[in-house]
Amino acid sequence: MNRPIPGTVEVAVRHILSDKVTGFLVRTRSITWKDSVFRVRRPQSGKQTVELTCPVCDASLLAEVRTEARARRTRVVFGVLAALCVIAFFAALAYAVHEGGRTLPEGQSLPVLFPVSVVSVFVTFAVTPALAIRSRVYNGVSLLDAPKPRRRHAIRPVKG
Repeated sequence: MNRPIPGTVEVAVRHILSDKVTGFLVRTRSITWKDSVFRVRRPQSGKQTVELTCPVCDASLLAEVRTEARARRTRVVFGVLAALCVIAFFAALAYAVHEGGRTLPEGQSLPVLFPVSVVSVFVTFAVTPALAIRSRVYNGVSLLDAPKPRRRHAIRPVKG
C-alpha cells in the first residue's frame, strides 16, 4: 500500500496522445494519454514553483505548489461556497414556486425578484456541483504554463 509522505503531494503529468471526436448525431470523445507520477515536496510557507518533465516529449512544465494548510483552507472555502449555493438554490426555488403559483389580480405583474430567483436557480444548479467537485479534488498544485506549440499537458491529482 502506497502511503502518503507528510509534506509532499503526488501529481501526474499527462501527455495527451490523441483526442478524437467521432459520430454525427451522437458524439463520442476518446482521449488517450501517457502519464508519469511525481512526488512534489510542499513548501514550508507561501508557494513554490517546481519544474516537472513530461515523460513523452521531455518538455519542462512549471507547476505552482502551495502549502498543505493553504490547500486545506481553499478546499474548505470551496465546500462552504457549495453549501451556500445549495441553500441559495432551495431558497430561490421555493420563492419562485411560491410567487409563480399565485393568482394575480388583473393588471398586476409578478414582483421584480421573481426573474432574479429563476435565474439564480439555474446559476446555482450549475455552480454547486462544480464547487463541490472542486472542493474534493483540489490539492494545491496548478500548472503555470505548457509548451508553446500546443497545450497537450495536464497536471492531475493522484488518487491513492
